[in-house]
Amino acid sequence: MKKRIDLPKGVFFGIAGTTAFLVFVIIGFFFYTAAPVLKTSGIGFITSSIWNYDTNQYGILIYLIDTILLTALTLVIAVPFGILTAIYLAEWAPASIEKILRPLVELLVGIPSVVYGFFGLLILSNFFMVYLIPFVDQVLGFIPIFHYVKNIRVGLFLTATILAVMVIPTIVALSQDAMRGVPDEYREASTALGATRWETIRNVVIPAAFPGIVTAVVLAMMRAIGETMAVVMLMGNMAVIPSSIFDEGYPMTAKILNDIYYYVSFPEPRAALFGIAVVIFLLEILAVAGVRLICSWAQKRSGS
Repeated sequence: MKKRIDLPKGVFFGIAGTTAFLVFVIIGFFFYTAAPVLKTSGIGFITSSIWNYDTNQYGILIYLIDTILLTALTLVIAVPFGILTAIYLAEWAPASIEKILRPLVELLVGIPSVVYGFFGLLILSNFFMVYLIPFVDQVLGFIPIFHYVKNIRVGLFLTATILAVMVIPTIVALSQDAMRGVPDEYREASTALGATRWETIRNVVIPAAFPGIVTAVVLAMMRAIGETMAVVMLMGNMAVIPSSIFDEGYPMTAKILNDIYYYVSFPEPRAALFGIAVVIFLLEILAVAGVRLICSWAQKRSGS
């Protein structure tokens, strides 16, 4: 008897296989293009801070540190706002309020990053310069990271604030869905044992939804690492390690965007810029691996 062909299964497999193939092609292209500089520079590509096209010296240490600092500060701002908003929408907000707030938060995803950049440059920077930065400098200026020493309108804190607004919808949506996925029986059992609503959320809902919340934070972090246009407009593009949160910097994505147009025709500079892209990709791979380890640890802990 002739075996019947499962057409839908074949179509879906073909589409999934094509998607996976394209991912491997893009990754392979990055590594292939960057290989000459990565081979000649070795570990010095990461540990050196000298970037000179004339002498063919390529080190991204400053750009790497600036990227990590920007991403960390973005998460410091975005994670509390995102998770607390998700808790309110998932556990406290009436259905009528949730139906209004959730679409408004998700609407932030559709705004182009260049619009965020213009908003930060033309509006938010004025507020920071006139009110926020002088206040923080006066109150916390004795702490080096809060001291403001340059008369500049852009910098690390302004950029991180805009990036936080850009990634908050990701944290809110995924965290809320993770909390909504916790069975109601868990809440009812906690309440029956005498726990308050906040104690139930803190001790039952959040631990049960922890893997989903961590995934949301990691996806937001990956978005912050890879963001380009708003970063170019707001960070200052100075190859220095910021001495405070109000200082300038030069993340890796900004370096690629600013230089690729001028050096794409030259093999070695082009390879160096693609080398930066490889490092960004590896950072995100490490982030995904880290979230898997954290989620695995959390599940084992909850199981024990």
